[in-house]
Amino acid sequence: MGNSYAGQLKTTRFEEVLHNSIEASLRSNNLVPRPVFSQLYLEAEQQLSSLEAGSRVDNEEEEEEEEDEEGSESSSPPITYQMKPPPEGCCTTDGFCQAGKDLRLVSISNEQIEVPSGFLLVGAKSPNLPDHLLVCAVDKRFLPDDQGRNALLGFSGNCVGCSKKGFCYFTEFSNHINLKLTTQPKKQKHLKYYLVRNAQGTLTKGSAICWKGAEFRSRQSSSSARSNTLFQPPENTSSSTAVVNEPVLAAHSGVQAGMHQMASDHLPSTVCYPVYNGKDSPQQHSAKSNLSSVTRPSVLGTLTNSGPPKKRHKGWSPESPSSNEAWHLQPNPQIANRNKNEAGGGLSCLPHAAMAGPMSSPVVTSGEPVSVPDNLLKIYKAKPVLFKGHGNFPYLCGNLNDVIVSPLLYTCYRNSQSLSRAYEQYGASTIQPISDEMQLLLTVYYLVQLASDQVPLIEDLEQIFMRSWRESHLSEIRQYQQAIPQAFPQVPGPIAPVTSAQLPWLAGLAASSCNDSVHIIECSYSLAEGLSEMFKMLIEGKLVKTNYVVIICACRNRAIDSCIAVTGKYQARILSESMLTPTEYQKEVSYELVTGKVDALGAFFSTLCPDGDVDVLLDKFCQENRGPISSSLPASVSKPATVDVVGTAGCTNYNFERHQIRPFQLAVAQKLLSHVCSIADSSTQNLDLGSFEKVDFLICVPPSEVTYQQTLFHLWHSGVLLELGLEKEHLTKQRVEQYVVKLDTEAQSKFKTFLQNSMQNPHTLFVLIHDHAHWDLVSSTVHGLYPQSDPAVGLVDRLLNCREVKESPNIVTLHVTSFPYALQTQHTRISPYNEIHWPSLYNNGADLYHENKKYYGLSEFVESTLSGHSLPLLRYDSSFEAMVMALGKRFPRLHSAVIRTFVLVQHYSAAMMAVCGLSQMKNYTTVETLEITQNLINSSRQCPSGHGLMVVLRIPCIPLAAVAYERLNHVRERLALEDHFEIILGNPNSGITVGKHFVEQLKIWQKIEDAEWSPQTYLELEGLPCILIFSGMDPQGESLPRSLRYCDLRLINSSCLVRTALEQELGLAAYFVSSETPTEKLVSNDVLESDPEKLSSTDNEDEETVTEGSTSEKRSPVKRERSGSHDSAASSVSSKTSSTAFCSEKSPPSVTAGDTGKSTHQILSSSTEENVNNPEKQRPKTDKDSKSNAKTAQGSITSSSPSPFSSSSASSVPTHSSFVLQAPQCSMTKASQQPPIVYLPKLVYDIVTSADSTGLPKSSSLLPYHSVMWASSFRPLMSKMMTCTEQSLYYRQWTVPKPIHMDYNNRNEGRMDTFHPRRLLLSGPPQIGKTGAYLQFLSILSRMLIRLTEVDVYDEEEINTDLKEESSQYYHQPGDAWPDLETMKKMPFDYTIHDPKYEDASFICSRILMKNEDRSANRKQEDLYMHRQTTRMRLSKYAAYNTYHHCEQCHQYMGFNPRYQLYESTLHAFAFSYSMLGEEIQLHFIIPKSKEHHFVFSHPGRQLESMRLPLVTDQSQDYIKSPTFTPTTGRHEHGLFNLYHAMDGASHLHVLVVKEYEMAIYKKYWPNHIMLVLPSIFNSAGVGAAHFLIKELSYHNLELERNRQEELGIKPQDIWPFIVISDDSCVMWNAVEIDCSGERKSEYTWTERNVSLKQILQHIESTPNVTHYALIGMRKWSSKTKSGEIKEPFSCCHIHDFVMLNVDLTQNVQYNQNRFMCDDVDFNLRAHSAGLLICRFNQFSVMKKQIAVGGQRSFHIKSKVSDNPVSIAPAQYICAPDSKHTFLAAPAQLLLEKYLQYHSHRFFPLSLKNYCHPVLSVDCYLNLGPQISICYVSSRPHSLNVSCSDMVFSGLLLYLCDSFVVASFLKKFHFLKGATLCVICQDRNSLRQTVVRLELEDEWQFRLRDEFQTANAKEDKPLFFLTGRHI
Repeated sequence: MGNSYAGQLKTTRFEEVLHNSIEASLRSNNLVPRPVFSQLYLEAEQQLSSLEAGSRVDNEEEEEEEEDEEGSESSSPPITYQMKPPPEGCCTTDGFCQAGKDLRLVSISNEQIEVPSGFLLVGAKSPNLPDHLLVCAVDKRFLPDDQGRNALLGFSGNCVGCSKKGFCYFTEFSNHINLKLTTQPKKQKHLKYYLVRNAQGTLTKGSAICWKGAEFRSRQSSSSARSNTLFQPPENTSSSTAVVNEPVLAAHSGVQAGMHQMASDHLPSTVCYPVYNGKDSPQQHSAKSNLSSVTRPSVLGTLTNSGPPKKRHKGWSPESPSSNEAWHLQPNPQIANRNKNEAGGGLSCLPHAAMAGPMSSPVVTSGEPVSVPDNLLKIYKAKPVLFKGHGNFPYLCGNLNDVIVSPLLYTCYRNSQSLSRAYEQYGASTIQPISDEMQLLLTVYYLVQLASDQVPLIEDLEQIFMRSWRESHLSEIRQYQQAIPQAFPQVPGPIAPVTSAQLPWLAGLAASSCNDSVHIIECSYSLAEGLSEMFKMLIEGKLVKTNYVVIICACRNRAIDSCIAVTGKYQARILSESMLTPTEYQKEVSYELVTGKVDALGAFFSTLCPDGDVDVLLDKFCQENRGPISSSLPASVSKPATVDVVGTAGCTNYNFERHQIRPFQLAVAQKLLSHVCSIADSSTQNLDLGSFEKVDFLICVPPSEVTYQQTLFHLWHSGVLLELGLEKEHLTKQRVEQYVVKLDTEAQSKFKTFLQNSMQNPHTLFVLIHDHAHWDLVSSTVHGLYPQSDPAVGLVDRLLNCREVKESPNIVTLHVTSFPYALQTQHTRISPYNEIHWPSLYNNGADLYHENKKYYGLSEFVESTLSGHSLPLLRYDSSFEAMVMALGKRFPRLHSAVIRTFVLVQHYSAAMMAVCGLSQMKNYTTVETLEITQNLINSSRQCPSGHGLMVVLRIPCIPLAAVAYERLNHVRERLALEDHFEIILGNPNSGITVGKHFVEQLKIWQKIEDAEWSPQTYLELEGLPCILIFSGMDPQGESLPRSLRYCDLRLINSSCLVRTALEQELGLAAYFVSSETPTEKLVSNDVLESDPEKLSSTDNEDEETVTEGSTSEKRSPVKRERSGSHDSAASSVSSKTSSTAFCSEKSPPSVTAGDTGKSTHQILSSSTEENVNNPEKQRPKTDKDSKSNAKTAQGSITSSSPSPFSSSSASSVPTHSSFVLQAPQCSMTKASQQPPIVYLPKLVYDIVTSADSTGLPKSSSLLPYHSVMWASSFRPLMSKMMTCTEQSLYYRQWTVPKPIHMDYNNRNEGRMDTFHPRRLLLSGPPQIGKTGAYLQFLSILSRMLIRLTEVDVYDEEEINTDLKEESSQYYHQPGDAWPDLETMKKMPFDYTIHDPKYEDASFICSRILMKNEDRSANRKQEDLYMHRQTTRMRLSKYAAYNTYHHCEQCHQYMGFNPRYQLYESTLHAFAFSYSMLGEEIQLHFIIPKSKEHHFVFSHPGRQLESMRLPLVTDQSQDYIKSPTFTPTTGRHEHGLFNLYHAMDGASHLHVLVVKEYEMAIYKKYWPNHIMLVLPSIFNSAGVGAAHFLIKELSYHNLELERNRQEELGIKPQDIWPFIVISDDSCVMWNAVEIDCSGERKSEYTWTERNVSLKQILQHIESTPNVTHYALIGMRKWSSKTKSGEIKEPFSCCHIHDFVMLNVDLTQNVQYNQNRFMCDDVDFNLRAHSAGLLICRFNQFSVMKKQIAVGGQRSFHIKSKVSDNPVSIAPAQYICAPDSKHTFLAAPAQLLLEKYLQYHSHRFFPLSLKNYCHPVLSVDCYLNLGPQISICYVSSRPHSLNVSCSDMVFSGLLLYLCDSFVVASFLKKFHFLKGATLCVICQDRNSLRQTVVRLELEDEWQFRLRDEFQTANAKEDKPLFFLTGRHI
């Protein structure tokens, strides 16, 4: 009944189990008996969470409490509990009793409740109401005392709602109050808190009821705790990191009483923080900022403390219920249901670990508290870090300030036990996760192998667990991959499982080999005893050598409790500091500086100096050297670099680079452009590039003044603003500033202007560039929750993700970053298809972009550390690290950043003093710092102009940077070095301050005349000798100049190991190096090769020289373009002499002491000869004692290694000889020819340079960014071979944003919806040139938009104009609007072809030419139209468009309106008979629903009857009467079928005429266009067939309409008879406006302008007597049109391309359906010969666009036999009949036309260039090539023909002649002797019949061999021809 006493274990049950266990083991074949405790408390894994899940509410508080209490009576596995059904009619509402009375504390807290004597009010928890307590009255005899004891068994209670009394069983009582339990009711489990009245009399929750026994019972094996830990689905189990570490908080007595009322009702921002009382308490910082960062509440329900410790101890006040209640945080409701998976980044490296840190899975506590010893920090000199492992964690009390508790390991364990979705496919129940025991054992193995200076990383552990799990389950995974799982697969047993009994022994065995660095403590009772023992050992000094203590409690049952304490002082410091957020880190440091805690450090340093305080030494030095600088100063220092005014040799190497585009930047810009185009080309309609006329932009940069100025500088010099037409010639800085916004508090106004501009200018494409896009990805909700936070927090989210940016169709967002990982999560807004990665500059060693510079980035720096390479570019300073570690132990309360900074500043100060002659100070610095300082001070002396090196000293913490700046400035001033080098404090929030002296130098070097100028970017400091103290928590995109030589990163925050943070620090040193010298490996010095350990501490001068001189000049892989390899002391003229500069005891000269008067240049030139000839005399002459000084220097500096100078004399020879010959080389030039040397903290160095087994650098596998987390521990490892794209996909799959990340809420089930369509991401290595690339992108985007609004149109002069008959008679006046019918009838027809596209066509003779002109001089090749002359024209608003044009006005026209779906069109058959074809023609119309009103359908069957035609008399301004037909092939994308704008919105009927096989594709691209589909027999036909069918269909339709409308009383002649046949390349139309207002009639002026097609057609349609014209057309546009051509406004001549055809008049004149070319010329000639009127309007012209695809070009002639696409020459297009010639896959007619065009001279040899004697062509025009002229005659009776009586012909062409051609007709014509005849017929039989019928043998001689056929197979119906000679 749940009434057994919880405090003791029933012995009978124990004995029974023990007995059973012994018996079972005796009978069992298994060697290992089942442990007793496993049987007592083991949960059956088969019953797992299904039993308990229902009773568990998924929130942290419940989980915590149940873990705490669950085991109290679970002496046997739980069985499903069935509650008794409630009585009929009673209330069953949660929170109410069965009598219907409210029992919830919130409801009755102010009511007076009668409590009988001896009873107490307690709060019961209902699983269905996790946020409420139910008020009950319980007899206090059945409740425990403060020690958890003396509670009577059983229960006695009353209902406070209905006042029912006397419940004697808790089961009965729980039924009455509707607890609705699924487990057996137990008072220990469900009665949770005492209820007390506060000062206001309100009933509130008091302290927890102290049910004793959790530490006696099975804490972890309790079913709910275990099942929930192991077997929830991954998204629930992977627990989240949360806010506060409760034991720590428990100790903060600063939380005020009563705060819980707010805390429970408000968001976390209302929680009061513990009072910051000045004590050294990082935990307090952690608590504070963690609360301030609860935006990411990782809690899933309510988080509360598990209650007070079981013993009252300091920090707890029983009267103050708020002590635990103040932390009862209501999570943000938006985030309550988020994925819990929030694993941290690393033990050592949880970025923002407090945010990522202690709240995650609240540390479950139980048992008696463990007291933390007083003075632990003072005695042990470190704060141990306790990592909760498995099971329950004891309470801590006492001196909680001196320990840190973290749940990171607990989180890691839980994550690793959640099976990833990737493995669920194999059956989640079949593959078990890794066991607790195995996890702990692997953790011990991992800790054992860590070196003493290494810190554990969470990523390492996760990978170890993953590998272990995969190896142990490989067989199952393979099995399930190969076969479908059975319905009930057996549970495979693990291979050799580690039992809890074996665990301590195995762990001890593993730890035995590590020299006590890992110590195992085994507990028999609970973790509490192990922790107490550990604290005792710490106090007693027994763990001095121990870095990790592993405490295991594994004897009671199968479930283990574990905890790992990090006791190594170095590791504990790093780990505890890693838990601070950047803000807390700065606060902590500021606090230590402000409170004077650092004074102890200063005092310590002053005791080190032999002569007393360093400052005293400095003052003394200053006084001694006041006045003229004495000779005691080294020559290198004594002459500050001054600008050479006299005109002696200045430095010629200074080259301040302005903006220039490199080849790969252009390539990236083009990639960006192609991505933008692909967005526009997609069918999603997200970007309509065709609607934009110009580009505007805004660049957003981080709030760094230097980055801002740098971007302005690049923008100014790029010329983009002028190119985009945004600004005029005279740019001012104020104007440029409009285009760059610094993302600070003032950004909003500029951004608002940008948005307003985008709304006001819909035809401008606005590009929003977010540079350095990984900076500030904080969600804007953070700012909303914490208004007191920095107003700039979340600004990027508020601006760039605002609704306007998302929805504006004319804004494209481009994120640019070197570290894109944070934008590549599961919730990213950027489609993977919109990512542009910087291309690899090399492929298989080949230079892809022909760069003259080599990029040095992270991989190149790391590569330099490998053996076989040059001296490493990445180094660490072991002496510095050793000193820092020693001081860390001495000053445990100081933050390591403070210690590191003070030590480094001390080293720089000592080095400066040593260089200035205080040689005793060289012992108080390190070799590395000494090298840097000496090279810096000496650098300016080597250059005639005073150019020097830059040293970057990176100090992230701004207060520390300020301290370092002041101190170094002070030392510099006391040493009188103010003019030798500058010290600059680079603060992100302010600009650069440079001394006046140095500003003047920079102005002279950069040739700047502006008196007010001062440098505003680091790039402008090029050549300035300086130390740049680079502060700010993160670099914000600042670039450094090429004179950078040393990048000192020894002070970066090494505890915060995140990939982005690491790579951006190292990115500071990245740069380009000019690669003009042959590439060879650098030869390393022997010393270095043999002893790599000494690299960092013994990189001394001589080794440097080798690299500097011979190797870098002659053998270096590249001439370095900025920043270089080891320079140490070699920057002075010779290494040995330079070493004396800081080593000799007295006043060691650097060049000479005696020659100080001479310039370096003189000294060098005077000694050149001997230096070259004599290696021993390498150095310039020096003092006699300088050699000995140098020797002492060697000894003193390199005491740690055998003297490496021994190799110098040989190795340095080439160095100095080459060096001297060049005169003194500018150090800046040398620096720019080498990458910089980078100094790192040892911890970072190890991570950056180490790689896994695949070669992947360890840094790449770190957590990518602090505000994202891994989606699962079960993720595959990254690979070294991954491309950028693959890395992106990896992060997109395996990382999720934390709630503070701006992408956190960007989730949809549809997934694709989450991508923003107009958002792109450009990523590339740091400093590689991304700014230049995106500025270039803007430039080419603008050019492309202009190009999109432009089009290439043919611009050719009319041909054969010289053959026009010059006539003084003009038939019309220049200004006439319409032709006069009678006048037109009088005008002669101009047979000559003037269209330039027919330049290679046969000339048509209409009269006898007086002389033979060579008309073929300019004959073109077959692909002539690729070479035709074009010009680029801007599209007018009346242009015709292809499918790429989308604008809002024509969306409906194009059918993209939702009302007209693609499927809403119908297919209609339309048949008519045509006698010439001898069969019925069946055409198909595809008619969209929106166009059905143009047609007439039969009423019952909806059969298509006819196409509606208007009346001749109709007049409407909004209607075009003539239907337009456009035949097209191969141009579904590029054909200009969108006539909406050309028609100016007027209603018109437009029909596309397509071939059957192209119907589907045309329908897809033009869903709202009417299609006329040609029969399949015309699939291979030419344009003649389309024209023929259009005309015949139109005539048939005219007849139908006449019949239909005749019934309506309309005369047949009143139906509109015209159609328009237009080419698919007509793009614009022009009209000539003639001004005849001159004095004389003959004078006029004219202009041509774009007009709409509507205007032209309506003008032509309104021509008087228009129905009397058969064909009406217009000129082809040309810029070269002469006024003479338009003086006559109308011509009677050939018309092409755009024809208005009268189908009524031309009823008997057909297009030739077989023709491919020149069918319009052929038709024009036949129409004219039939006596029909042809009129060309010269005042109108059509522009034709050059389209390189489709049309005639779509016909390819290839062999029918082989697939080999060999081009076949036209000479092979014909062959002899019955020959074995290769048959060609092409229509016979095409072969004929092509053959005649190129080889007709074989048939008509006499006609070649014989223009006086043309070929007579009867009834047809075939192109015989430009060298042969033709005379066309028609055989029809009454036809109009040219007069041929005087003409003698050189040939006769009879092509498929019909019955009108008779013998008598031919005998009228005269032929030259030897003239040739060519008869062409469909078959050989027709050929013979024609010869006989026309009596040709009378005058023509035929031979058998003169018969030919086209090279077709029989089934393709070849054409046959016969040739003969005139007798």
